[in-house]
Amino acid sequence: MPIYFYSNMDEYAYLSNFSAHGFELDRVYWPTVEHYFQAQKFVETDPPYAEKIRLVKTPKQAKTLGRSREHPIRADWDTAKDEIMRQAVLKKFQTHASLREKLLATGDEELIENAPTDYYWGAGRNGSGQNKLGQILMAVRSQLRDSE
Repeated sequence: MPIYFYSNMDEYAYLSNFSAHGFELDRVYWPTVEHYFQAQKFVETDPPYAEKIRLVKTPKQAKTLGRSREHPIRADWDTAKDEIMRQAVLKKFQTHASLREKLLATGDEELIENAPTDYYWGAGRNGSGQNKLGQILMAVRSQLRDSE
């Protein structure tokens, strides 16, 4: 039976990029996956803006700043974003043993980000989205299982 997640308030909140589980990546501490992901759009083109994103209080603020097009984003963003997301998600679960155990406990269930307005990372309103975040979580789950 598929596992749907979206809110950072339900039992699967730990799967969300908004979950408050920080990690170190690229020699810097990131408060959430969302902070890391959004900042990576600007890390090469506008490092001070990327740092501003890293330091905001909430993942929602990080997302809002990351969506700004007042600052130039890296030229390869469309081809790099999936791997950037995968690295951040993997690091989050490598860093937090309790989350890793929860993720592994989902077995082989399909993980679906039930984001009604996101047809790339999520399933979209009608389930026709690409669910890239769910796919990355399942790939990370496999990788972690194989490394145990």
